[in-house]
Amino acid sequence: MNAPLVVVAHGSRDPRSAATIRALVEPIGAQVSFLDLSEPLLTDVLRDLYAQGHRSAVVVPLLLGRAYHARVDLPTLVREVPRLRVSIADVLGVDPGLESVALDRLVSAGASLEDPSLGVVLSAVGSSHAPANEAVVRLARRWNARYPMRVVPAFASATKPDVPAAMARLRALGARRFAVASWFLAPGLLPDRIARLAREASPDVVLADSLAPDPRIGELVLARYSTALERAA
Repeated sequence: MNAPLVVVAHGSRDPRSAATIRALVEPIGAQVSFLDLSEPLLTDVLRDLYAQGHRSAVVVPLLLGRAYHARVDLPTLVREVPRLRVSIADVLGVDPGLESVALDRLVSAGASLEDPSLGVVLSAVGSSHAPANEAVVRLARRWNARYPMRVVPAFASATKPDVPAAMARLRALGARRFAVASWFLAPGLLPDRIARLAREASPDVVLADSLAPDPRIGELVLARYSTALERAA
C-alpha cells in the first residue's frame, strides 16, 4: 500500500482560502492539512494516520517558494510526529504548469498579453528569504521577454517593490492600461490587500484570480508525490 498523500497549505483567517484548497485537492483524493490558522493542522492529520495503522506518509507542500515555511516550519512540525515516517516532497515552486495557470487567469480577467501598452503587476506574497523573491523576479523577466506587455513584480509583505511602486514603474515604462497577475494559490487577506492598492493606483485595473483550483495544479501535486515516493524507495 502506498503511503498516504497529505497536502499542507499555509492556512488563513479567510475561510475562502481553506475552501479553495479543499476544492483543489478533492479530485486527487489527498488529505488536506494546514501549517497554521486553518484546520485540520498538519500534526493532527499525521497523528490520525498513525492511529489508523499507517507507518509512512508523503507531505506535499502547497507552497510557491522555498521560504521560511518550507525550510523551517514544515520540517519542525513533521518532527513532532516521530513515529510516522514522513517524506516531504518539493514545494510547487515556479513550475511551468503554474506559470500557464497564472497567464490563463490573466487572460480570463480580460488582459491581452500582446498589448504593448499593458502594464502587469506580478503580485506575490514576499519573503525575508531573498531566493524566494528572486524566483518571482525571474518569472516577471520571462514574461517580459516573451510578450509585448510590460511586467513588474510586486510583493504584499517583507520586501519591495510594493504595488504602488510597481504601478509607478509601469507608468514610467509607458504603460497606459494595468492588470494584476496573481502568484497566490488561493484568495485571502494578502491578495485582497494587493487588489485594494492596485485599485487605488488605477481604478480600471484588471485583477486576475488566484491560481487554485485548477486540474493542472492537482497534476503537479501528484507529480511531487510520485517523486517523493521514488526518493523514499
